[in-house]
Amino acid sequence: MKLKIENFQRIVVKIGSSLLIQNEQIRQKWLTEFAKDVKELIEKKVELIIVTSGAVALGRSILANKSLNKLSVEQKQACASVGQIKLMSTYHEIFKKFDLTVAQILLTATDCNSRKSYLNCQNTINTLIKNNAIAIINENDSVAVDEIKIGDNDRLASRVAQMTNSDLLILFSDIDGLFDKNPKTHKNAQFISQINKIDKNVENMAKGSSSLVGTGGMITKIQAAKMALNANCPTVITSGIENRALQKLFFSEKKYTIFCKNDSKNTSSNQSAKSKKNWLYGIVNPKGILIINDIASQTLQQKKASLLAVGVIALQGNFMKGDVVFIKDQKNQHIASGIVNYSKNDAEKILQKNSEQIKKIFGNKAKPELVHIDNLVIVI
Repeated sequence: MKLKIENFQRIVVKIGSSLLIQNEQIRQKWLTEFAKDVKELIEKKVELIIVTSGAVALGRSILANKSLNKLSVEQKQACASVGQIKLMSTYHEIFKKFDLTVAQILLTATDCNSRKSYLNCQNTINTLIKNNAIAIINENDSVAVDEIKIGDNDRLASRVAQMTNSDLLILFSDIDGLFDKNPKTHKNAQFISQINKIDKNVENMAKGSSSLVGTGGMITKIQAAKMALNANCPTVITSGIENRALQKLFFSEKKYTIFCKNDSKNTSSNQSAKSKKNWLYGIVNPKGILIINDIASQTLQQKKASLLAVGVIALQGNFMKGDVVFIKDQKNQHIASGIVNYSKNDAEKILQKNSEQIKKIFGNKAKPELVHIDNLVIVI
């Protein structure tokens, strides 16, 4: 599949640490050439959003004991605080040479999981674009801990693509794309140029990263592509090591793997409903989990119905009414995500009960749905 720039109006580009950082310094020449590509695409009326890594790696070169193989959480946060200043000042200086204005946005999973914060961020990015400024987005590693971390910038980039209704997500890496085996350890690994559905076979092809400065690997890119596809945003994984990588991608000078599909799970003409669905698709750390039986699992996937209490057999976490939860089958497979109608304490009282039994417990106005179809998305 050939990429034609005229087919895309808004693109999210993720730059990994392995591309941006070399010998604990920013690759100035590479970033300058990248800025040149950005300028050319903007002149073609393409809207670009950048998700960047590199803050921890840069801060480590300044603060950390270089003999340490692994940093503590506190050390990583301190490195991110120092490194983020250097990272953004370099973006500012280089992009300014091409009359490009950059803006910094730092996010955590809490920002993305809160519907209000999510919409606020969406509005900020849209306003920046309208004012010809390029959003440079990174996870807020200086304050994030495991409970509020998205975890890697591949999934953060996918979250941003969902949030901004982007037409394409580009994940620049240090590898050409997806292979059926790890090409660094298997000489007979076969390159895969296009994936139309991400299933267990595709996920099993992905292995961990060998990068010294990155936090993700191919598995996180597959997860990111899956998240983006749920919002109907194609994803490209390709190498970005060489100069002018962005330009070469659109002039058929590069190998890449594209994840795209012909069908659509999210075709609502209601923009508000579509935005809510995209938000739900991208939740990565929910407040709780609902375990459902096989009948409920089949019903959700085949009929696109609400999740009734009668089909829920177990609960995990500590959620309140209105929180986002994951819905999993008895094999621990993530089936759907949704906004729950009951707190955990109340939900425990109605597990596996039908509507008449629920009315006897909570009254005639009680809802039989633990998650209503309007607040539910299928993710497999």
